[in-house]
This record gives sequence, structure tokens and C-alpha cells, in this order.
Amino acid sequence: MKRIISILCIFLCVAPLYATRIKDIATIEGVAGTQVVGYGLVTGLSNNGDTQQSRFTIQTITNMLKRFGVTVPAVNTRTRNVAAVMVTATIPPFLRKGSRIDVQVSSLGDARSLQGGVLIMTPLSTADGTLLAMAQGGLSVGGYDFQQDGSRVGRNFVASGRVPNGGIIEQEVRGEFVQNQLVRIVLREPDFTTATRVATAVNGSPGLTNAAGAIDAATVEVKIPAGQTPQQIVQTIAQIEALQVISDPYARVVINERTGTIVVGGAVQLLPAVVAHGSLEIQIQRTTTQPQQAPFTAQQPRQVQNSALSAQEEEYPPVVLPATTTVQDMANALNLLKVKPRDLIAIMQALKEAGSLQGELIIQ
Repeated sequence: MKRIISILCIFLCVAPLYATRIKDIATIEGVAGTQVVGYGLVTGLSNNGDTQQSRFTIQTITNMLKRFGVTVPAVNTRTRNVAAVMVTATIPPFLRKGSRIDVQVSSLGDARSLQGGVLIMTPLSTADGTLLAMAQGGLSVGGYDFQQDGSRVGRNFVASGRVPNGGIIEQEVRGEFVQNQLVRIVLREPDFTTATRVATAVNGSPGLTNAAGAIDAATVEVKIPAGQTPQQIVQTIAQIEALQVISDPYARVVINERTGTIVVGGAVQLLPAVVAHGSLEIQIQRTTTQPQQAPFTAQQPRQVQNSALSAQEEEYPPVVLPATTTVQDMANALNLLKVKPRDLIAIMQALKEAGSLQGELIIQ
């Protein structure tokens, strides 16, 4: 138990004194990806595709075959080797025409598996209908699902997959990251303290004295020196991204009640508290007996069910939790409770209500 709590408390914790690059905690405004979506067909599914209940699949197949000069009836068409799918992708900025990207494919009908399928040429467009890419190629599912005579063996999800390098860019996506000689740095986790530290780091960089200022908790505005060429602007942004800053993380405790996982951030502290915790365990055991009938009786023997109930209550003496300032101190304090993670979740909630837990409690 001590080992489990120590791992949960230390894992993914960020110490406030650790410096990190600006590019790891922020992005440049206007350099975000563009999401695209498309509707298409996956063929070659070996009788695992959509059934006749998915009428839109039959309609799509009929319309596609008409483009090739083939006319088929829209009724009594068997399509178990074909599945209708949605194709999605995120196109990074600055990709040129002809560049390739990965696309995600997910089943839209009642297909059992997309394993071994091939995505037919599918146009990918933005929300306003602008065509940006075309996708086609073999799917990589990364799992399996076999069924035979009522038995089933499977791993992962086979109703979705990826087409590595299956998307080809048809139109360039340009990013407008400089407007009126200004570049904006957007923090992934808005925080006034971190934004101020980013502005201070930029102002201390050579050639950027008094060029940056935090305008809110998430945005730092940087004025590019006048007269710089596009190549020099790119070098200036690269210089800004490489600067080291000390981020100020939130004091958070994240609890997942479904899995019993507890993650304690490095900035969380405990005030002195007294914790008394106990649990009650009730067990009911049922046994079936068949009593022996008396001699020369005509009655059929019958079964009798007996139930035995037992209750066991585990009592823990009250534990005094000392004040803590570091993650290791908090792990040592929680180890004093000697309880299971499920019980620890209830204790953490009670500590927050009592005001002893100094941090934000997030329950998922």
C-alpha cells in the first residue's frame, strides 16, 4: 500500500522549481491545425461489413457505381464486404500540396470489423466545405475480433482504424501568425503568474527588450522589431520558443472513482488534521442441504437452503496527519492511514471539506 500511494503521488507531478521551454507550455496564435472530415466507404471486409439495415450504405454504393457506369438495383443488394465510414484528420499548418498525413476511420453503420479493409478515395473538407485533402489506402486496426459458434475472442476496438500517410494535401493551409508586427503566445493552461513569467523571459532575451507584455492569463503579446524579414521573424519566434521559464502549476488532486486512481500534484499541501476511519464488511453465505427422510415415507426428499450471515468491522485508531509542504511529505502522511485506495478517496474528500487539503479536488 505504501508503494502504491507513493507512486500515485509522485507520478506526473511537476515541481514548481523546474524550468521548461515556452514551446512546451504554449503555442503561437495562428499556428493551430485545421480539422477536416469526410464520408466514404471501406471495402474488402470479408463478410464483416454493414448489413442491409444500413440503408445509407446501399445508397452510397449505388451512387458510386453509377459514376463508373454500373447500374445496380437499390433493393436486395448484399453489402457485407462494404462499410460506410467517417474519415477525420487534423492538418498541421504550413504543409505544402502533396504532403501526406494520417487519417482516422470509424464505422458509421453496423459493421462488425474494419480489419483488412481498404478506404476508397474520400474527399476531406473543412466545416465550410473547402476541400483540403483526399484520403485512400489500407486500414491499420491494431486489434482483432473473431467469433465462431457463439464464442468470441477480441482485443481493442476493430470498428475504427487509421490509414498511415493515407491523406494527401490538395490545398495549402497557411498560418497567419504575425499581424501588425505582433505575435501572440497562448498558454495551454491559463495562469496569470506563468503569463507574467513568460513576458519577463521574453523581455530579457537579446533584441526583445520591453517587447512583450501579458494581456491576460492566457495571452502574451510580443512586438516584433521593425524591419525584420520573414526569415528573421521565424528566427525570432524560434528564439522565443526556446526560452526557459518556471511555470506555476495549480495545486490539484485528481480522483478517478471508477478505477480508484489518485494523482496528487506537487503543489498540494496538507494542514494538520486528525483522521479516524473504519469500514464494515458483511458476508452472506448460502448452503443447500437435503435432509434424510423417515423410513417408509412416500414424500419426495426436498432441498433446504440455509443462510449464514457474518459481519466484520475493521477499526482504525485515529491518525494525526502533520502539515506537509512537499509531495514526499504528503505521501508519508497518507501512508500513516494504512487504507486501500477506495477508502483513501473518501478520506481525501473529507479532508477537502474540512479545509485541511490545500488544493483543488477534481473527481472524474
